Amino acid sequence: MLANGTTLSYKDGQEYKNLPGLKEIPGMGVDAEKVDNTVLTDPHKKYELGIGDLPNMVYKFKYDNTAAGSPYRLFRGWEADKSIKTFKEQLFDGTTTEFDAQVSVKRTGGGVNGVIEFDVTMFVQSDFTVTDPA
Repeated sequence: MLANGTTLSYKDGQEYKNLPGLKEIPGMGVDAEKVDNTVLTDPHKKYELGIGDLPNMVYKFKYDNTAAGSPYRLFRGWEADKSIKTFKEQLFDGTTTEFDAQVSVKRTGGGVNGVIEFDVTMFVQSDFTVTDPA
């Protein structure tokens, strides 16, 4: 499946508002730690599934700072006040993933015929809630 059609939105009150200009999405999930639980009588090492570290995920956006509600300004405001926001990523097939995160914003550089973008690093603060399409 292509990433085309994927959206990212944020929760504003009880509804989600789209963040336009999304260009690239990150991998999603948690890598659990492999915990050694080998005993002296085991013929080889044995492992258990440990807890995982929540990832930092980077979303890439088209740079647009023309309006007060532009994603670039919204993300910079959330970064400045260190707020935790609820986000929802929706894939083209209808699969959604919701999570809470703090953000960090970094505008990319540019050159001749090069577009300016900005990266949003999400510091995930919750579990991922995945909802399958109907």
